[in-house]
Amino acid sequence: MFRSLRRALGVVAAALLLPLAGVHVAQAAGTASAAGATAAVPGAGYWHTSGRQILDAAGQPVRIAGINWFGFETANYVVHGLWSRDYKSMIDQMKSLGYNTIRLPYSDDIFKSGTVPNSIDFSNGKNTDLQGLNSLQIMDKLVAYAGQDGLKVILDRHRPDASAQSALWYTAAVPESTWIANLRALATRYAGQSTVIGIDLHNEPHDPACWGCGDVATDWRLAAQRAGNAVLSVNPDLLIFVEGVQTYNGVSGWWGGNLMGAGQYPVQLTVPNRVVYSAHDYATSVAQQPWFSDPTFPANMPAVWDKYWGYLFQQNIAPVWVGEFGTTLASTVDQKWLTALVSYLRPTSTYGADSFSWTFWSWNPNSGDTGGILKDDWQTVDTVKDGYLAGIKAPTFPSTGTGTGGGGDGGGGGGSTAACAATYTTSSDWGTGFNASVTVTNTGASALKSWQVKWTWPGSQQITNMWNATYTQTGASVTAVNADHNGAVGVGSSASFGFGGAPGGGTAPALTCTAT
Repeated sequence: MFRSLRRALGVVAAALLLPLAGVHVAQAAGTASAAGATAAVPGAGYWHTSGRQILDAAGQPVRIAGINWFGFETANYVVHGLWSRDYKSMIDQMKSLGYNTIRLPYSDDIFKSGTVPNSIDFSNGKNTDLQGLNSLQIMDKLVAYAGQDGLKVILDRHRPDASAQSALWYTAAVPESTWIANLRALATRYAGQSTVIGIDLHNEPHDPACWGCGDVATDWRLAAQRAGNAVLSVNPDLLIFVEGVQTYNGVSGWWGGNLMGAGQYPVQLTVPNRVVYSAHDYATSVAQQPWFSDPTFPANMPAVWDKYWGYLFQQNIAPVWVGEFGTTLASTVDQKWLTALVSYLRPTSTYGADSFSWTFWSWNPNSGDTGGILKDDWQTVDTVKDGYLAGIKAPTFPSTGTGTGGGGDGGGGGGSTAACAATYTTSSDWGTGFNASVTVTNTGASALKSWQVKWTWPGSQQITNMWNATYTQTGASVTAVNADHNGAVGVGSSASFGFGGAPGGGTAPALTCTAT
Protein backbone atom coordinates (compact mmCIF):
# COMPACT_ATOMS: atom_id res chain seq x y z
CA MET A 1 0.00 0.00 0.00
CA PHE A 2 1.32 3.42 -0.89
CA ARG A 3 1.71 6.00 1.85
CA SER A 4 1.82 9.76 1.81
CA LEU A 5 1.82 12.60 4.28
CA ARG A 6 -1.27 14.70 4.41
CA ARG A 7 -0.12 17.85 6.12
CA ALA A 8 -2.46 20.26 7.82
CA LEU A 9 -0.38 23.41 7.94
CA GLY A 10 -2.33 24.92 10.79
CA VAL A 11 -1.62 27.49 13.47
CA VAL A 12 -0.38 25.20 16.21
CA ALA A 13 1.35 22.37 14.41
CA ALA A 14 3.53 23.08 11.44
CA ALA A 15 2.75 19.65 10.07
CA LEU A 16 0.14 17.12 11.04
CA LEU A 17 0.75 13.51 10.13
CA LEU A 18 -2.10 12.56 7.89
CA PRO A 19 -1.24 9.31 6.11
CA LEU A 20 -2.59 8.12 2.81
CA ALA A 21 -6.27 8.51 2.20
CA GLY A 22 -6.91 9.83 5.61
CA VAL A 23 -6.47 13.27 7.08
CA HIS A 24 -8.22 14.36 6.73
CA VAL A 25 -23.64 19.59 14.58
CA ALA A 26 -30.31 22.90 16.56
CA GLN A 27 -32.67 21.05 18.34
CA ALA A 28 -34.14 18.05 16.66
CA ALA A 29 -37.09 18.04 14.47
CA GLY A 30 -37.58 14.57 15.89
CA THR A 31 -39.43 12.15 13.72
CA ALA A 32 -41.05 13.76 10.72
CA SER A 33 -44.71 13.14 10.21
CA ALA A 34 -45.71 11.47 6.99
CA ALA A 35 -49.22 12.85 7.30
CA GLY A 36 -50.65 15.06 4.64
CA ALA A 37 -51.34 14.64 0.99
CA THR A 38 -48.23 16.56 -0.08
CA ALA A 39 -44.86 15.09 0.85
CA ALA A 40 -42.65 17.23 3.04
CA VAL A 41 -39.25 18.47 1.94
CA PRO A 42 -36.96 15.43 2.20
CA GLY A 43 -34.54 15.08 5.08
CA ALA A 44 -36.58 15.72 8.21
CA GLY A 45 -36.02 13.68 11.35
CA TYR A 46 -33.75 10.70 11.73
CA TRP A 47 -32.81 8.52 8.80
CA HIS A 48 -32.71 4.81 8.05
CA THR A 49 -31.79 2.59 5.14
CA SER A 50 -33.68 0.44 2.67
CA GLY A 51 -31.58 -1.47 0.19
CA ARG A 52 -29.14 0.98 -1.37
CA GLN A 53 -31.07 4.08 -0.36
CA ILE A 54 -31.00 6.29 2.71
CA LEU A 55 -34.53 7.37 3.67
CA ASP A 56 -35.74 10.16 5.96
CA ALA A 57 -38.28 9.72 8.74
CA ALA A 58 -41.13 9.96 6.21
CA GLY A 59 -39.59 7.34 3.94
CA GLN A 60 -38.34 9.80 1.31
CA PRO A 61 -34.89 9.15 -0.20
CA VAL A 62 -32.12 11.59 0.67
CA ARG A 63 -28.62 12.17 -0.66
CA ILE A 64 -25.66 13.19 1.49
CA ALA A 65 -23.68 15.71 -0.56
CA GLY A 66 -21.25 17.25 1.84
CA ILE A 67 -17.85 18.42 2.93
CA ASN A 68 -15.20 17.42 5.47
CA TRP A 69 -14.19 20.15 7.94
CA PHE A 70 -11.30 18.85 9.97
CA GLY A 71 -9.50 20.07 13.09
CA PHE A 72 -11.10 18.50 16.18
CA GLU A 73 -8.75 15.57 15.60
CA THR A 74 -5.63 17.75 15.65
CA ALA A 75 -3.78 19.52 18.46
CA ASN A 76 -6.05 22.53 17.91
CA TYR A 77 -8.94 20.39 19.28
CA VAL A 78 -11.40 22.39 17.20
CA VAL A 79 -12.20 22.85 13.51
CA HIS A 80 -9.52 24.74 11.65
CA GLY A 81 -9.95 28.21 10.22
CA LEU A 82 -11.47 29.80 13.32
CA TRP A 83 -8.20 31.68 13.56
CA SER A 84 -9.37 33.49 10.44
CA ARG A 85 -13.18 33.51 10.35
CA ASP A 86 -16.35 33.17 12.36
CA TYR A 87 -17.70 29.62 12.35
CA LYS A 88 -21.20 30.74 11.38
CA SER A 89 -19.94 32.47 8.25
CA MET A 90 -18.18 29.30 7.14
CA ILE A 91 -21.24 27.11 7.69
CA ASP A 92 -23.35 29.68 5.80
CA GLN A 93 -20.82 29.56 2.99
CA MET A 94 -20.94 25.76 2.87
CA LYS A 95 -24.71 25.93 2.54
CA SER A 96 -24.56 28.64 -0.12
CA LEU A 97 -22.23 26.46 -2.19
CA GLY A 98 -24.70 23.60 -2.13
CA TYR A 99 -23.20 21.28 0.48
CA ASN A 100 -25.84 19.72 2.73
CA THR A 101 -23.78 17.73 5.24
CA ILE A 102 -20.64 18.28 7.31
CA ARG A 103 -18.37 15.41 8.33
CA LEU A 104 -16.54 16.40 11.51
CA PRO A 105 -13.40 14.38 12.31
CA TYR A 106 -12.38 14.18 15.98
CA SER A 107 -9.96 12.32 18.23
CA ASP A 108 -10.61 10.82 21.64
CA ASP A 109 -8.48 13.60 23.14
CA ILE A 110 -11.48 15.94 23.07
CA PHE A 111 -13.08 13.86 25.84
CA LYS A 112 -10.17 14.51 28.24
CA SER A 113 -10.80 17.13 30.94
CA GLY A 114 -7.50 18.90 30.31
CA THR A 115 -8.06 19.42 26.58
CA VAL A 116 -8.38 23.10 25.67
CA PRO A 117 -9.31 24.20 22.12
CA ASN A 118 -6.91 26.80 20.78
CA SER A 119 -6.20 29.15 17.87
CA ILE A 120 -9.64 30.78 17.79
CA ASP A 121 -9.88 34.46 16.88
CA PHE A 122 -12.40 36.31 19.05
CA SER A 123 -11.57 39.79 17.73
CA ASN A 124 -14.07 42.07 15.99
CA GLY A 125 -17.04 39.97 17.03
CA LYS A 126 -15.83 36.68 15.59
CA ASN A 127 -16.69 33.45 17.38
CA THR A 128 -17.81 35.34 20.49
CA ASP A 129 -20.16 32.59 21.67
CA LEU A 130 -17.31 30.06 21.70
CA GLN A 131 -15.24 31.83 24.36
CA GLY A 132 -14.54 29.69 27.40
CA LEU A 133 -16.03 26.52 25.88
CA ASN A 134 -14.34 23.15 25.68
CA SER A 135 -14.12 21.13 22.49
CA LEU A 136 -17.38 19.23 22.98
CA GLN A 137 -19.25 22.44 23.82
CA ILE A 138 -17.92 24.03 20.64
CA MET A 139 -19.04 20.96 18.72
CA ASP A 140 -22.49 21.56 20.21
CA LYS A 141 -22.47 25.08 18.76
CA LEU A 142 -21.47 23.84 15.32
CA VAL A 143 -24.17 21.18 15.40
CA ALA A 144 -26.81 23.70 16.43
CA TYR A 145 -25.92 26.24 13.75
CA ALA A 146 -25.58 23.63 11.02
CA GLY A 147 -29.05 22.38 11.90
CA GLN A 148 -30.48 25.87 11.66
CA ASP A 149 -28.98 26.12 8.20
CA GLY A 150 -30.57 22.83 7.11
CA LEU A 151 -27.31 20.89 7.13
CA LYS A 152 -26.79 17.47 8.67
CA VAL A 153 -23.70 16.35 10.57
CA ILE A 154 -21.77 13.09 10.63
CA LEU A 155 -19.28 12.66 13.47
CA ASP A 156 -16.09 10.85 12.48
CA ARG A 157 -13.81 9.15 14.99
CA HIS A 158 -10.71 10.01 13.03
CA ARG A 159 -7.90 9.22 15.43
CA PRO A 160 -7.42 7.77 18.91
CA ASP A 161 -5.40 10.86 19.84
CA ALA A 162 -4.19 14.03 18.15
CA SER A 163 -0.80 12.64 17.17
CA ALA A 164 -1.67 10.28 14.33
CA GLN A 165 -4.18 7.90 12.79
CA SER A 166 -4.16 4.24 13.78
CA ALA A 167 -4.44 1.11 11.69
CA LEU A 168 -6.74 -0.55 14.21
CA TRP A 169 -9.56 1.01 16.21
CA TYR A 170 -7.54 0.80 19.39
CA THR A 171 -3.98 1.46 20.58
CA ALA A 172 -2.07 0.75 23.78
CA ALA A 173 -2.99 4.23 25.05
CA VAL A 174 -6.61 4.18 23.82
CA PRO A 175 -8.09 0.70 24.29
CA GLU A 176 -11.29 -0.54 22.68
CA SER A 177 -13.19 0.16 25.91
CA THR A 178 -12.31 3.87 25.67
CA TRP A 179 -13.23 3.99 21.99
CA ILE A 180 -16.65 2.50 22.67
CA ALA A 181 -17.27 4.57 25.82
CA ASN A 182 -16.61 7.79 23.89
CA LEU A 183 -18.80 6.71 20.96
CA ARG A 184 -21.60 6.03 23.45
CA ALA A 185 -21.01 9.43 25.07
CA LEU A 186 -21.42 11.21 21.73
CA ALA A 187 -24.50 9.17 20.84
CA THR A 188 -26.02 10.08 24.20
CA ARG A 189 -25.00 13.74 23.92
CA TYR A 190 -26.86 14.20 20.65
CA ALA A 191 -29.81 11.92 21.33
CA GLY A 192 -32.94 13.73 20.18
CA GLN A 193 -30.97 16.09 17.93
CA SER A 194 -31.58 14.82 14.42
CA THR A 195 -29.01 17.20 12.95
CA VAL A 196 -26.50 14.51 13.90
CA ILE A 197 -27.59 11.65 11.65
CA GLY A 198 -24.84 9.20 12.49
CA ILE A 199 -21.30 8.31 13.49
CA ASP A 200 -18.41 7.10 11.34
CA LEU A 201 -16.98 4.56 13.79
CA HIS A 202 -13.29 4.69 12.88
CA ASN A 203 -11.37 6.36 10.10
CA GLU A 204 -9.46 4.28 7.57
CA PRO A 205 -8.76 0.90 9.16
CA HIS A 206 -5.77 -0.60 7.42
CA ASP A 207 -3.31 -3.49 7.65
CA PRO A 208 -3.31 -5.51 9.84
CA ALA A 209 -7.07 -4.82 10.06
CA CYS A 210 -9.02 -7.56 8.31
CA TRP A 211 -12.65 -8.12 7.28
CA GLY A 212 -14.33 -11.41 8.15
CA CYS A 213 -11.17 -13.19 9.31
CA GLY A 214 -12.67 -13.92 12.75
CA ASP A 215 -9.72 -12.68 14.82
CA VAL A 216 -11.28 -10.48 17.52
CA ALA A 217 -8.10 -8.40 17.74
CA THR A 218 -7.99 -7.48 14.06
CA ASP A 219 -11.39 -8.21 12.47
CA TRP A 220 -12.76 -4.73 11.79
CA ARG A 221 -16.20 -6.07 10.86
CA LEU A 222 -16.62 -7.65 14.31
CA ALA A 223 -15.35 -4.49 16.03
CA ALA A 224 -17.79 -2.37 14.01
CA GLN A 225 -20.62 -4.62 15.17
CA ARG A 226 -19.59 -4.25 18.83
CA ALA A 227 -19.26 -0.48 18.57
CA GLY A 228 -22.34 -0.02 16.42
CA ASN A 229 -24.49 -1.95 18.85
CA ALA A 230 -23.09 0.08 21.75
CA VAL A 231 -24.04 3.31 19.95
CA LEU A 232 -27.51 2.06 19.11
CA SER A 233 -28.09 0.92 22.68
CA VAL A 234 -28.17 4.58 23.77
CA ASN A 235 -29.37 6.20 20.53
CA PRO A 236 -31.16 3.70 18.27
CA ASP A 237 -32.01 6.40 15.69
CA LEU A 238 -28.47 6.93 14.41
CA LEU A 239 -26.96 5.64 11.20
CA ILE A 240 -23.80 3.62 11.69
CA PHE A 241 -21.19 4.42 9.04
CA VAL A 242 -18.65 1.62 8.56
CA GLU A 243 -15.55 2.11 6.45
CA GLY A 244 -13.68 -0.61 4.66
CA VAL A 245 -10.18 -1.92 5.28
CA GLN A 246 -7.02 -1.91 3.18
CA THR A 247 -6.62 -5.55 2.17
CA TYR A 248 -9.12 -8.35 1.59
CA ASN A 249 -8.12 -11.79 0.31
CA GLY A 250 -4.76 -10.42 -0.75
CA VAL A 251 -6.22 -7.51 -2.76
CA SER A 252 -5.19 -4.09 -1.45
CA GLY A 253 -6.63 -0.64 -2.02
CA TRP A 254 -6.91 2.69 -0.28
CA TRP A 255 -6.96 2.73 3.50
CA GLY A 256 -10.63 2.37 4.47
CA GLY A 257 -11.52 1.92 0.81
CA ASN A 258 -11.76 -1.86 0.49
CA LEU A 259 -15.27 -3.18 1.13
CA MET A 260 -14.90 -6.34 -0.96
CA GLY A 261 -15.74 -8.49 2.08
CA ALA A 262 -18.93 -6.69 3.10
CA GLY A 263 -21.10 -8.61 0.66
CA GLN A 264 -20.15 -12.00 2.12
CA TYR A 265 -19.63 -10.77 5.68
CA PRO A 266 -22.09 -7.93 6.28
CA VAL A 267 -22.12 -5.81 9.42
CA GLN A 268 -25.13 -7.04 11.37
CA LEU A 269 -26.54 -4.80 14.10
CA THR A 270 -29.28 -5.28 16.69
CA VAL A 271 -31.28 -2.41 15.15
CA PRO A 272 -32.03 -3.12 11.47
CA ASN A 273 -31.60 -0.67 8.59
CA ARG A 274 -28.84 1.41 10.18
CA VAL A 275 -25.66 0.42 8.31
CA VAL A 276 -24.18 2.67 5.64
CA TYR A 277 -20.88 1.49 4.19
CA SER A 278 -18.22 4.11 3.62
CA ALA A 279 -15.37 4.10 1.13
CA HIS A 280 -12.46 6.50 0.66
CA ASP A 281 -10.91 7.13 -2.74
CA TYR A 282 -8.12 9.45 -3.81
CA ALA A 283 -6.05 10.66 -6.73
CA THR A 284 -2.35 10.73 -7.47
CA SER A 285 -1.74 13.87 -5.38
CA VAL A 286 -2.25 11.55 -2.38
CA ALA A 287 -0.54 8.41 -3.72
CA GLN A 288 -0.07 6.35 -6.81
CA GLN A 289 -2.15 3.25 -7.43
CA PRO A 290 -1.84 0.68 -10.25
CA TRP A 291 -5.08 1.71 -11.93
CA PHE A 292 -3.77 5.21 -12.68
CA SER A 293 -1.16 3.77 -15.05
CA ASP A 294 -3.55 1.35 -16.76
CA PRO A 295 -3.47 2.13 -20.50
CA THR A 296 -7.27 2.30 -20.52
CA PHE A 297 -7.42 4.93 -17.72
CA PRO A 298 -9.84 6.54 -16.95
CA ALA A 299 -12.23 4.11 -18.67
CA ASN A 300 -11.04 1.40 -16.26
CA MET A 301 -12.14 3.27 -13.13
CA PRO A 302 -15.83 2.23 -12.92
CA ALA A 303 -14.77 -1.43 -12.80
CA VAL A 304 -12.24 -0.62 -10.07
CA TRP A 305 -14.87 1.15 -7.97
CA ASP A 306 -17.39 -1.64 -8.64
CA LYS A 307 -14.92 -4.17 -7.29
CA TYR A 308 -13.95 -2.37 -4.10
CA TRP A 309 -17.27 -0.85 -2.99
CA GLY A 310 -19.65 0.08 -5.79
CA TYR A 311 -21.13 -3.41 -6.03
CA LEU A 312 -22.87 -2.87 -2.68
CA PHE A 313 -24.91 -0.10 -4.28
CA GLN A 314 -25.26 -1.71 -7.70
CA GLN A 315 -26.60 -4.95 -6.17
CA ASN A 316 -28.96 -3.08 -3.81
CA ILE A 317 -27.19 -4.51 -0.75
CA ALA A 318 -26.68 -1.27 1.19
CA PRO A 319 -26.11 2.47 0.74
CA VAL A 320 -22.56 3.58 0.03
CA TRP A 321 -21.17 6.92 1.19
CA VAL A 322 -17.80 8.02 -0.18
CA GLY A 323 -16.74 9.72 3.04
CA GLU A 324 -13.53 11.12 1.61
CA PHE A 325 -12.23 11.88 -1.85
CA GLY A 326 -10.03 14.75 -2.96
CA THR A 327 -7.13 16.03 -5.02
CA THR A 328 -5.09 19.12 -5.69
CA LEU A 329 -6.19 18.82 -9.34
CA ALA A 330 -2.63 19.68 -10.28
CA SER A 331 -2.23 16.86 -12.80
CA THR A 332 -4.24 15.85 -15.84
CA VAL A 333 -4.56 12.35 -14.40
CA ASP A 334 -6.22 13.77 -11.28
CA GLN A 335 -8.58 15.89 -13.34
CA LYS A 336 -9.64 12.85 -15.35
CA TRP A 337 -10.01 10.82 -12.13
CA LEU A 338 -12.33 13.39 -10.53
CA THR A 339 -14.40 13.73 -13.69
CA ALA A 340 -14.82 9.95 -13.85
CA LEU A 341 -15.66 9.63 -10.15
CA VAL A 342 -18.28 12.38 -10.23
CA SER A 343 -19.93 10.64 -13.18
CA TYR A 344 -19.81 7.29 -11.36
CA LEU A 345 -21.44 8.78 -8.25
CA ARG A 346 -24.46 9.67 -10.45
CA PRO A 347 -25.69 13.20 -11.22
CA THR A 348 -28.53 14.41 -9.01
CA SER A 349 -30.40 15.87 -11.99
CA THR A 350 -30.72 12.39 -13.51
CA TYR A 351 -30.97 10.05 -10.54
CA GLY A 352 -32.04 12.25 -7.62
CA ALA A 353 -31.30 10.67 -4.26
CA ASP A 354 -30.96 7.21 -5.80
CA SER A 355 -27.25 7.85 -5.90
CA PHE A 356 -24.04 7.37 -3.99
CA SER A 357 -23.68 9.75 -1.05
CA TRP A 358 -20.45 11.66 -0.47
CA THR A 359 -18.46 14.20 1.54
CA PHE A 360 -15.55 15.83 -0.27
CA TRP A 361 -12.09 16.18 1.32
CA SER A 362 -11.90 18.95 2.31
CA TRP A 363 -13.28 22.36 3.23
CA ASN A 364 -9.89 23.21 4.70
CA PRO A 365 -7.21 24.59 2.39
CA ASN A 366 -4.48 23.22 4.73
CA SER A 367 -4.73 19.60 3.69
CA GLY A 368 -1.25 19.22 2.27
CA ASP A 369 -1.87 16.65 -0.45
CA THR A 370 -5.37 17.68 -1.55
CA GLY A 371 -5.93 21.34 -0.70
CA GLY A 372 -9.54 22.37 -0.14
CA ILE A 373 -12.63 24.06 -1.47
CA LEU A 374 -11.37 27.21 0.22
CA LYS A 375 -8.13 28.79 -0.84
CA ASP A 376 -5.37 29.69 1.59
CA ASP A 377 -7.08 32.89 2.74
CA TRP A 378 -9.88 30.72 4.20
CA GLN A 379 -12.36 32.90 2.32
CA THR A 380 -12.02 32.59 -1.45
CA VAL A 381 -13.63 29.58 -3.11
CA ASP A 382 -11.64 27.40 -5.49
CA THR A 383 -14.35 27.64 -8.11
CA VAL A 384 -12.67 25.15 -10.44
CA LYS A 385 -12.54 22.41 -7.83
CA ASP A 386 -16.00 23.24 -6.51
CA GLY A 387 -17.30 23.26 -10.08
CA TYR A 388 -16.38 19.61 -10.60
CA LEU A 389 -18.88 18.74 -7.83
CA ALA A 390 -21.80 20.84 -9.10
CA GLY A 391 -23.65 17.95 -10.74
CA ILE A 392 -23.66 15.74 -7.65
CA LYS A 393 -24.68 18.37 -5.10
CA ALA A 394 -28.13 17.97 -3.57
CA PRO A 395 -30.68 20.11 -1.70
CA THR A 396 -30.27 21.02 1.95
CA PHE A 397 -32.70 19.70 4.51
CA PRO A 398 -35.39 21.20 6.74
CA SER A 399 -33.99 23.46 9.43
CA THR A 400 -33.84 21.98 12.91
CA GLY A 401 -33.67 25.38 14.59
CA THR A 402 -35.01 28.89 14.50
CA GLY A 403 -32.09 30.33 12.55
CA THR A 404 -30.55 33.73 13.00
CA GLY A 405 -30.51 37.04 11.21
CA GLY A 406 -33.32 38.80 9.45
CA GLY A 407 -34.38 40.43 6.25
CA GLY A 408 -37.40 41.01 4.11
CA ASP A 409 -39.28 38.53 2.04
CA GLY A 410 -40.43 39.07 -1.48
CA GLY A 411 -42.35 37.22 -4.09
CA GLY A 412 -45.47 35.36 -3.16
CA GLY A 413 -48.49 34.13 -4.97
CA GLY A 414 -49.85 30.67 -5.44
CA GLY A 415 -51.48 28.46 -7.99
CA SER A 416 -49.25 27.50 -10.89
CA THR A 417 -47.33 30.80 -10.88
CA ALA A 418 -43.67 30.49 -10.00
CA ALA A 419 -43.05 32.21 -6.69
CA CYS A 420 -40.17 32.56 -4.29
CA ALA A 421 -39.17 34.25 -1.07
CA ALA A 422 -35.68 35.35 -0.05
CA THR A 423 -34.24 35.71 3.42
CA TYR A 424 -31.03 37.59 4.24
CA THR A 425 -28.65 36.62 7.04
CA THR A 426 -25.51 38.47 8.12
CA SER A 427 -23.14 35.76 9.30
CA SER A 428 -20.26 37.99 10.39
CA ASP A 429 -19.54 41.71 10.50
CA TRP A 430 -16.21 43.14 11.64
CA GLY A 431 -16.84 46.80 10.85
CA THR A 432 -14.66 47.11 7.79
CA GLY A 433 -16.28 44.14 6.05
CA PHE A 434 -18.95 41.48 6.36
CA ASN A 435 -20.20 38.13 5.09
CA ALA A 436 -23.84 37.37 4.36
CA SER A 437 -26.00 34.73 2.76
CA VAL A 438 -29.40 34.69 1.08
CA THR A 439 -31.74 31.70 1.08
CA VAL A 440 -34.23 31.46 -1.79
CA THR A 441 -37.28 29.30 -1.03
CA ASN A 442 -39.80 28.09 -3.61
CA THR A 443 -43.14 29.27 -2.16
CA GLY A 444 -45.19 28.42 -5.22
CA ALA A 445 -46.95 25.30 -6.44
CA SER A 446 -44.55 24.44 -9.27
CA ALA A 447 -40.80 23.90 -9.57
CA LEU A 448 -38.61 26.90 -10.31
CA LYS A 449 -36.41 26.98 -13.38
CA SER A 450 -34.53 30.12 -12.39
CA TRP A 451 -34.62 32.94 -9.83
CA GLN A 452 -33.20 36.34 -9.11
CA VAL A 453 -33.02 38.44 -5.95
CA LYS A 454 -32.85 42.23 -5.87
CA TRP A 455 -32.16 44.67 -3.06
CA THR A 456 -30.93 48.18 -2.38
CA TRP A 457 -28.29 48.78 0.26
CA PRO A 458 -29.23 51.22 3.04
CA GLY A 459 -25.64 52.51 3.01
CA SER A 460 -22.47 52.46 0.94
CA GLN A 461 -21.93 48.69 0.91
CA GLN A 462 -20.26 47.15 -2.10
CA ILE A 463 -20.11 43.44 -2.84
CA THR A 464 -16.53 42.20 -3.17
CA ASN A 465 -17.18 38.56 -4.11
CA MET A 466 -20.16 36.22 -4.45
CA TRP A 467 -20.49 32.46 -4.64
CA ASN A 468 -23.32 30.29 -5.93
CA ALA A 469 -24.82 33.21 -7.90
CA THR A 470 -23.76 35.99 -10.26
CA TYR A 471 -24.46 39.63 -9.55
CA THR A 472 -24.51 43.15 -10.89
CA GLN A 473 -24.36 46.24 -8.71
CA THR A 474 -25.21 49.73 -9.83
CA GLY A 475 -24.84 52.25 -7.05
CA ALA A 476 -26.70 50.79 -4.08
CA SER A 477 -28.85 48.44 -6.20
CA VAL A 478 -27.90 44.76 -6.47
CA THR A 479 -29.31 41.97 -8.64
CA ALA A 480 -28.21 38.39 -7.95
CA VAL A 481 -29.08 35.60 -10.40
CA ASN A 482 -28.82 31.86 -9.77
CA ALA A 483 -25.84 29.86 -10.91
CA ASP A 484 -26.29 27.10 -13.47
CA HIS A 485 -26.44 24.35 -10.86
CA ASN A 486 -28.97 25.86 -8.39
CA GLY A 487 -31.60 27.55 -10.53
CA ALA A 488 -33.94 24.57 -10.40
CA VAL A 489 -35.70 24.53 -7.02
CA GLY A 490 -38.46 22.09 -6.12
CA VAL A 491 -41.67 23.09 -4.39
CA GLY A 492 -40.89 23.87 -0.75
CA SER A 493 -37.15 23.48 -1.32
CA SER A 494 -34.46 26.12 -1.07
CA ALA A 495 -31.26 27.27 -2.72
CA SER A 496 -28.81 29.78 -1.36
CA PHE A 497 -25.87 31.97 -2.19
CA GLY A 498 -23.36 33.94 -0.21
CA PHE A 499 -21.12 36.94 -0.58
CA GLY A 500 -18.63 39.24 1.08
CA GLY A 501 -18.81 42.98 1.12
CA ALA A 502 -17.41 46.21 2.56
CA PRO A 503 -17.61 48.23 4.65
CA GLY A 504 -19.72 46.76 7.48
CA GLY A 505 -23.04 45.14 6.63
CA GLY A 506 -25.28 47.44 8.65
CA THR A 507 -29.03 46.91 8.58
CA ALA A 508 -30.25 43.97 6.48
CA PRO A 509 -31.85 45.19 3.25
CA ALA A 510 -35.35 44.28 2.08
CA LEU A 511 -35.27 41.64 -0.65
CA THR A 512 -37.42 41.04 -3.70
CA CYS A 513 -37.41 37.57 -5.22
CA THR A 514 -38.74 36.72 -8.68
CA ALA A 515 -38.70 33.36 -10.44
CA THR A 516 -39.67 31.51 -13.57
